[in-house]
Amino acid sequence: MTSGETIVNRTFDEIRIGESASSTRTLTRDDIALFGALSRDVNPTHYGSLGLLTAHSMWGGVLTSAVLGTQLPGPGTIYLGQSLRFYRPIGPGDTLTTKVTVTDKRSATRAVVLDCECVDDKGEKVMSGTAEVIAPTEKYTGQVGQLPEISLRRQEKYDRLIERCRGVPPVATAVAHPCDASSLTGVIDAAKAGMIVPWLVGPAAKIKAVAEQLKVDLAGCEIVDAPHSHAAAEKAVELVRLGKAQLLMKGSLHTDELMGAVVRKETGLRTPRRISHCFILDVSTYPKPLIITDAAVNIYPALADKVDIVQNAIDMVRALGVERPKVAILSAVETVNPKIQSTLDAAALCKMADRGQIRGAVLDGPLAFDNAISKTAAEIKGITSPVAGDADILLVPDLEAGNMLAKNLTFLAGADAAGIVLGARVPIILTSRADSVRARMASCAVAAIYASTQHAAVPLAAE
Repeated sequence: MTSGETIVNRTFDEIRIGESASSTRTLTRDDIALFGALSRDVNPTHYGSLGLLTAHSMWGGVLTSAVLGTQLPGPGTIYLGQSLRFYRPIGPGDTLTTKVTVTDKRSATRAVVLDCECVDDKGEKVMSGTAEVIAPTEKYTGQVGQLPEISLRRQEKYDRLIERCRGVPPVATAVAHPCDASSLTGVIDAAKAGMIVPWLVGPAAKIKAVAEQLKVDLAGCEIVDAPHSHAAAEKAVELVRLGKAQLLMKGSLHTDELMGAVVRKETGLRTPRRISHCFILDVSTYPKPLIITDAAVNIYPALADKVDIVQNAIDMVRALGVERPKVAILSAVETVNPKIQSTLDAAALCKMADRGQIRGAVLDGPLAFDNAISKTAAEIKGITSPVAGDADILLVPDLEAGNMLAKNLTFLAGADAAGIVLGARVPIILTSRADSVRARMASCAVAAIYASTQHAAVPLAAE
């Protein structure tokens, strides 16, 4: 039944022996998730490492109830009992046809007995049994009301990134000051998953005390003693310069402390490229990972800065397996307006891509946010573009716009946001205490995959 559909019941007097009704529905992963959430059935048989895999054929009982309540007898039906037998498990993609047939009527109690059967799309029986109900006495004709729209948060995009990391050798990672529960837990989880081999840089006694409090094993982790967070940042950067680590990861210190050590001219990790940040968002309503850049490092980037910012993001997305990423250059409007600098930058960036000054992607802009992520919005405005409605990367006008966009998607749309810094000698994993475990793991996965594709070290900037 769908909203607005007419629904008519069958009263006790109208019902005839042998009368039947049926319904067909394809089972989805969301159906299984909702069934588990409502019933609290967390039987591990139904779950796998990457999510829900199978549902008990008891789902056929749920569908039977729907046929009884909406078709035969329909609205006004009172359930008395049922006896069902289940034959085989079912899973996402299985199409089930549920049929009920009247076998008996009892005038004294208005009870109706029905045979129930559920078969899959191959005709194999999933469930059978009987149900007994009290049929309504009053006729009802009406329309199905507005059904609630339920959105389930999925992390399948992150799951795919993490799964892909299983084929990548663990990467030596210098972790600056992992001295609280959230930062150390993230490191240990990534190490256990085989993504990284950690160098824990910071006050050794404090790191060990946190590990003892969390009851985690630091076996396989090299501890490099540093007295405080500033020294930890400097020492972690030094490990990268010495070639002992191919990734840098933020622990429980301020981002500006770590980045100050990274950008230091004499001892840092700068390259000819502008350093920039990428959010890798898993938005449940978008079919693929969505990259927002730059929302954390460059405040008001000029055109030349944006060239590096977008190239950094393109190189990362290509490393993740997207051969030719689609880049939407965002502004408030989708036409070039001399009064809006971001539209002029967008036009210039697109032409630079045409001339090979930006490589490896398809660029289009200016595009408003709705045009970048919604084909329908683009079509309504008459925008014909391979990028519109299908963007992999969103290049924002400035840090303020990008930061608000990323946090809007995180807090209002329930997105998870992983993040890494690019353009330095190695990828830098930036995590926050507010990050979920899955987001931390995804940050490590993206950085590890990207680092594994860099066959030659990025040259240091001229000193």
